[in-house]
Amino acid sequence: MFEAFSISFLIVTLAEMGDKSQLVCMALAARLPPRQVLIGAILAFAGLNALAVAVGGTLASWLPTIWVLTAAAVLFAIFGLQALWQGWQEWQQGQDQPAEDTSDVSHVSRKRVIGSTFSLIAVAELGDKTQLSVAALSTKFDILSVWLGATLGLAMTSALGVLIGCALLRRLQLRWLHLASGVLFLVMALAMAIQLIA
Repeated sequence: MFEAFSISFLIVTLAEMGDKSQLVCMALAARLPPRQVLIGAILAFAGLNALAVAVGGTLASWLPTIWVLTAAAVLFAIFGLQALWQGWQEWQQGQDQPAEDTSDVSHVSRKRVIGSTFSLIAVAELGDKTQLSVAALSTKFDILSVWLGATLGLAMTSALGVLIGCALLRRLQLRWLHLASGVLFLVMALAMAIQLIA
């Protein structure tokens, strides 16, 4: 269980650093009460991760293990290559990519901050690489440990986003985070491929 928790936590934390969900948290926290922003983000991630592990667990029981492992290895490899490519492009440019458009949220009422944050994060992350990765991990590991590790990882990145704020985003070296998450995804893909051969 600790292995599943640790792997899920590490993969999700690295993959989400500098990702759109963290940028959304930064933008919202710059304009709205940070505590409610964080609560809304954590609730959204908890729900999305529950959906992901439920889908992953169901697939694991319906499909042959070799198919599930193959699909998971391919997904991890694709995400790893995408992250490495993004990090490499940022490295070539000698600077980080500009922040993603997070839309104007200044009209959101303070009484609706949690709901608005929940909606933005849920829409932004539904079907994202992180959710698909959680689903893939839940086919191999204990789903409760995967859910807990992924949710805590996402909660931590959201909290960092809220604390850092939009002003500090320009100073972060996001290319290193993209490269590190890419390598980690590829290592996981390789580990699953080895299991298929063995």
